[in-house]
Amino acid sequence: MTANASTPSRLQQLRELSVVVADTGDYDAIARLRPVDCTTNPTLVKKALGLPVYADLIERELAWARSRSGDRRALVDEVADRLTVGVGAMLAALVPGRVSTEVDADLAHDTAATVAKARKFIAMYAERGVPREKVLIKVAATWEGVEAARQLQAEGIDCNLTLIFNPTQAIACAEAGAFLISPFVGRILDWHKARGQVPASIDEDPGVRFVRGVYDEFKRRGAATVVMGASFRSVDQVLALAGCDRLTISPELLEQLDSSTGTVERKLGPPPREQRTPAPVPAERFAADLAADAMASEKLAEGIAAFARDLDALRNDIAARLGA
Repeated sequence: MTANASTPSRLQQLRELSVVVADTGDYDAIARLRPVDCTTNPTLVKKALGLPVYADLIERELAWARSRSGDRRALVDEVADRLTVGVGAMLAALVPGRVSTEVDADLAHDTAATVAKARKFIAMYAERGVPREKVLIKVAATWEGVEAARQLQAEGIDCNLTLIFNPTQAIACAEAGAFLISPFVGRILDWHKARGQVPASIDEDPGVRFVRGVYDEFKRRGAATVVMGASFRSVDQVLALAGCDRLTISPELLEQLDSSTGTVERKLGPPPREQRTPAPVPAERFAADLAADAMASEKLAEGIAAFARDLDALRNDIAARLGA
């Protein structure tokens, strides 16, 4: 239930401070909650296979595959790409902003392959009438991913660098000209809680503190890269970052914000810009700083592995449907 019309909900107030993005490919939820941007990835596309709104798209792409001959694995991979873009194109019609579309996680350490897949996705969206200005290409923030983003941004293809856990990692993305980064608030907290490190307050939450620090550093540098807090575990984490450039939020937390009232205070605002030109981050420093940060190196590797498993699950589902 939405808050009383005379009293703005916390979601309405939050929208005055940050751009709200839906961390979902649920067509109905996006239509109902009206985020500016949304996302699609293998997990969300796999879920879409069971949603009636995508039934025609799925049958059309499966029929396309059945009409083709050739290597079965290649056909399955192509259907996964076509469904990814097909779902994204449908979502693009719902939101005024962008649809983030994830490059295959198993390409996370291959710059050339990441660039090629990104170009392919942009061309596929264009064939469906969706211009590149409506798309963000989501890439894991390995060094190879950062280099891919550097090339893609130079071509006018905007990128969302994801799985951000370390300050050097974030800065390298900004120096590459990435349109947006997604630091993962909840996964940072998860790592610390698993080791018995439970914050006493939301202001001591290590994920919240990390995003606040990255935001301040980017603003002091005058970096154009958008900071988008992601992977939230609670409404409190979301509200603790009110004022961040963007916040990507699950439908469950969006519903909680939409159905509750109470004053939402700005927590982040640009600090004074400093007149300095820091030395750029080279590959060696990037690798060394990640290696020295157990949380960041573990969560980055874990995140890539999880994304790759999700992609395999989507491909297996497609293969099973084609077999049927």
